[in-house]
Amino acid sequence: MEPEPAILVVEDDRVVADTLRLYLEQAGFAVLLARDGPAGLDRARRPEVALVVLDVLLPGLDGREVCRRLRASSAVPILMLTARTTEEDRIEGLDLGADDYVGKPFSPREVVARVRALLRRSPPGSSSPPEPLRIGALEIDGWSLRVRVAGREVALTPSERRLLLALARQPGRAFSREELLARAFGPDCEALERTVDTHVANLRSKIEPGGQPRYLLTVPGVGYRLARPEEHG
Repeated sequence: MEPEPAILVVEDDRVVADTLRLYLEQAGFAVLLARDGPAGLDRARRPEVALVVLDVLLPGLDGREVCRRLRASSAVPILMLTARTTEEDRIEGLDLGADDYVGKPFSPREVVARVRALLRRSPPGSSSPPEPLRIGALEIDGWSLRVRVAGREVALTPSERRLLLALARQPGRAFSREELLARAFGPDCEALERTVDTHVANLRSKIEPGGQPRYLLTVPGVGYRLARPEEHG
């Protein structure tokens, strides 16, 4: 019998952790707890963990490092909690691989709502990357950190990777710039839509052979799409 999917709360403040557990359990979720960074990283890799609520300031290993290491091997959704709520802090967390960000003090009900929203955005079983997506010479290794062109690994920034993976989840579908911001950086992202254009230009310089768009395509009047595998069969 497979274990029930669970929310992992990594939080060293016992009162905060117990409060979140209470609200999440009342909302119908199974909950696991970890009190420090190393324990959180270990438990986050369990197959039953469907989402991680991760505090930034943790003993042993801070939340940013936990997030970075976890994202290197898993696509499990990560909701970060922090007392630092500047735009730079939020962007740093997202660039490390977090899916959303909540500032302290927070409403436990808001955390539950964001957990539900992240789970709706994440396909079932998303903690395990799917099969690599191959479009011509472009290979996207599931939702991991590796992208290759003609067998050569391409170095992408975290923001470029998030944008490419958002497109790769639905090849062929045209996304508006607003949709891509929400899918790649969270529904509350306040970045300007032209930020997407900048990331697309940078991506194309790295993944498009000869600089001619073959994989990351512009859809006039809409936004962008990733080519379907059969377009390069």
